[in-house]
Amino acid sequence: MRYYLTGFMGSGKSYVGKRVAERLGYDFIDLDEYIEQSAGITISEIFQFKGESYFRQLEKDCLKAASKKENVIIATGGGTPCFFDNMAFINKNGVCLYIRVNPLVLVQRLRNETAQRPLIAHKNDKELLQFIQQKLAERSPYYEQADIIYEIQTGNEDIVNEVIAVFLRF
Repeated sequence: MRYYLTGFMGSGKSYVGKRVAERLGYDFIDLDEYIEQSAGITISEIFQFKGESYFRQLEKDCLKAASKKENVIIATGGGTPCFFDNMAFINKNGVCLYIRVNPLVLVQRLRNETAQRPLIAHKNDKELLQFIQQKLAERSPYYEQADIIYEIQTGNEDIVNEVIAVFLRF
C-alpha cells in the first residue's frame, strides 16, 4: 500500500508521516528530502539557481520515482499536488490524506523557519498570514481532492493514532 500526506508547509506532513510509517513498519519518504538528494543541492538553492519551474519538474519526476515503492508513506511538498497532474497521479497510486491546518497555527509553526523556506523568506507575521491565506485559497481545490481531509484547529492535536486508524480502513 502507498499513502500520501499533503497539506501546506508546516502542516506536519513529515512529522506525522515518520511516526505513522514507523508504527506500521512502512518506509517513509519526505519528498523534499528526496528531491534534495536527487539534485545534490537544497531546495532553496534549486529555487535560487534554477528557478521554480525547474524545481516543479524535478518534484514531479521525484514523486513518480518515489511512488514505485510499496508499503510507503510519502510526505509531499506543500505545492506538489498543485502542479502538472500530480494530484491525479497521487489519487491513482495510493490513498491521500490532506492535513488541513488553521492559518494562525501555520503562522506559529512557520515564523521561525522563514529563512529556510524560499516561498516565505523574510516575511513578518502579518505578511506570512496573508501569504498563507492567499496560497491556501489557491491550493485548496487541489488539496481537497484527497481521499481524506483531517482538520487541525489548535495545533495540539495528536493525530498519529487517528491517521493510522483512517489509513487502515483503506
